[in-house]
Amino acid sequence: MNPYIGHDSQCYGIEEHRLAGGKGDGMRLLEISNGKGLELTVSPDRAADISRLRFRGINMSYFSPCGYVSPAFYESKDSGWLKSFTAGFLTTCGLRAVGSPCVDEGEELPLHGSIANTPAEQVYWYEEAGELVVRAVVKDEGIFAPKLRLDREFRISLEENEFTIQDTIENTGDGTQPIEILYHMNMGYPLLDEDSQVKIPSVRVTPRDEHAAEDIGNWMHMVKPEAGYVERCYYHQFDGEGKASIYQPKLKQGLEILFDPKELDGFVEWKMMGVRDYVLGLECGNCLPDGRDVMRQTGMLKFLEPGEKKTYRVRVRMLG
Repeated sequence: MNPYIGHDSQCYGIEEHRLAGGKGDGMRLLEISNGKGLELTVSPDRAADISRLRFRGINMSYFSPCGYVSPAFYESKDSGWLKSFTAGFLTTCGLRAVGSPCVDEGEELPLHGSIANTPAEQVYWYEEAGELVVRAVVKDEGIFAPKLRLDREFRISLEENEFTIQDTIENTGDGTQPIEILYHMNMGYPLLDEDSQVKIPSVRVTPRDEHAAEDIGNWMHMVKPEAGYVERCYYHQFDGEGKASIYQPKLKQGLEILFDPKELDGFVEWKMMGVRDYVLGLECGNCLPDGRDVMRQTGMLKFLEPGEKKTYRVRVRMLG
């Protein structure tokens, strides 16, 4: 107990708010502060993804032109996902599809799956051992359909400017199911500009296509916004610890993403330097975004048996 304060929220805490108006009308938001400069917004109605990330009052993430969009507006065909791609710091892709729309064993799969447009059925939070803990349950289940459950947990340190994401995916159906997940983490201005220092200590960098290959020597160099810019994606492989960082020397701060590359064996650098579409994705996942059919062909696709669970962890640490 601190005798100087009347309520913990003077210094840190979690508050629940709702949006009013626009396509995000009624959406729940959890505004989280650790009292040491780290602030994040978790959106329970969007798979408990992170819509905003700030450090010492400065925005760290990208917020797309469509803004907040309720799951009610989600278009589940082909690339309709982009119309509700808020981006934010974290958009979760999966759980049954990641990447390009495709047909896999007769099943039509849209861009990046539907989990990011699925509201959490349960969400609650508490303080424990110097951390703020947020827990959410998101179900991707239906009759005559695959059944997957996502148990998500955030742990936000009250001592250090860092947080962890722990996701457990469970097959709650009666048949073997493929699972895919991609942590679509999106860096934005003012953290991101032409002076940003991007470091990804990978042992191998592979361009996604010929367009990316043409500029592979500059994968780590950001540029000013360019009209008509066409995205470039690079796949990174790691030997040992998986990590990626971005640092803005003008702000003297940045962030670092840490993960286990044996579990999350697909890392994507999404370099999109367009006008207003100005974003750098640093994205770890258990697959690559080429479509589930391609992952099946390459042997990279993961599966869960009925009742089986799989847990993934990602840590995000502020720099500066």
